[in-house]
Amino acid sequence: MLGIENLLLHKLRSFLTMLGIVFGVGSVIAMLSVGEGASKDALEQIRKLGSENIIITSVKTMDEGTGTTTPNFLRIYGLTYEDHARITGTFKTVKQTAPAKLIRKEARLKERAMELRVVGTTPEWFDLVKRPVIAGRVIVPSDEDNQSPVAVLTEFGARKLLAAENTIGQALRIGGDYFEVIGIVKSESSETGSIQIPDQEIDVYIPLNLARIYFGDTIFRMVSGSFERERVELHQIIVRIEGTKNVESTALAIEEMLKRFHKKKDYALYVPLTLLRQAEATKRTFNIVLGSIACISLLVGGIGIMNIMLATVTERIREIGIRRAIGAKRKQIISQFLIETLVLSIAGGIIGIGMGILIPLLITCFAGMPTVITPGSIMLSLIISIGIGVIFGLYPAVRAANVDPIVALRHE
Repeated sequence: MLGIENLLLHKLRSFLTMLGIVFGVGSVIAMLSVGEGASKDALEQIRKLGSENIIITSVKTMDEGTGTTTPNFLRIYGLTYEDHARITGTFKTVKQTAPAKLIRKEARLKERAMELRVVGTTPEWFDLVKRPVIAGRVIVPSDEDNQSPVAVLTEFGARKLLAAENTIGQALRIGGDYFEVIGIVKSESSETGSIQIPDQEIDVYIPLNLARIYFGDTIFRMVSGSFERERVELHQIIVRIEGTKNVESTALAIEEMLKRFHKKKDYALYVPLTLLRQAEATKRTFNIVLGSIACISLLVGGIGIMNIMLATVTERIREIGIRRAIGAKRKQIISQFLIETLVLSIAGGIIGIGMGILIPLLITCFAGMPTVITPGSIMLSLIISIGIGVIFGLYPAVRAANVDPIVALRHE
């Protein structure tokens, strides 16, 4: 009680002493929450790609000996139907595959029109890229077998094209062909590093065999006043592996196989599991760096507490001498000064926690940056602040307890 009473007698000095701990704890929580928020979105998007999935995409390469594209030039690159067949039939660890052909076309429903990304794919796509079905159904094997002209829209496209219309059963014109809308799925539009999430807001899904029949494998584009022709059989193949332990080894095997059948590196292979591990390792490093910087503030606050407590011991040396002379034990003197430092550090820690929670909320509100306050950062900051109170308060307390009573009573 004597320690607390002494702190209340010098309220301003006690408050100023606490400020170092307040700012230290607040900065630890705030910096860790900013770091956590910065990496959360990226990690979440990588997880959505699937830890058991491998994503292979076609990549346009610069053709040797051609600096410009002429109207008669046909650029051939990317994944082939044979690549898909080899991947499916060669590797025992491959559980499921979803090939995809991606074409941009104008979609029209009566007077409404917009450009969509047509995804010609198989029913397996909806197993590997899981998205909630809002209405109707997705493509099934019978649609492929019967070559049914059906289409599944994403929610964004449905809102634009089907506004004020019955959702399911509409005849949607894509390019010059008509498709029946059989379902609507929720989708996302974002990028994860160099990997684009397989689905986008402007997608419309149709059976792969119909995409081949209606749109073919050759794409015509107008570039700088002339036509450019590209032949791409498959733009993407998503491969699901049996068990995460087989993902990376199978990815290496698939890449080696593709090298044998492709003269150029006209494909890119991405392993979300590897990216997830790298991102998590980067996140840990980032948090350690930010936490270390913030802990320096706590260290400075602890040094401030020690400095004040040493000054307090010198200031109250006569009081210590009187207490020792009338029978106070050393451990009682140590307890008195330790209680003072602990009260300062705990009170500073609690105020710092409040500041550390407020700062990320203000950052999110005014800067729009995502922040995540974790219970771990709060507990860590509080434990460190209490530890600093004990460590930096112990030396002044022991020094006070070791004061010679006779010398202390003579002190002016």
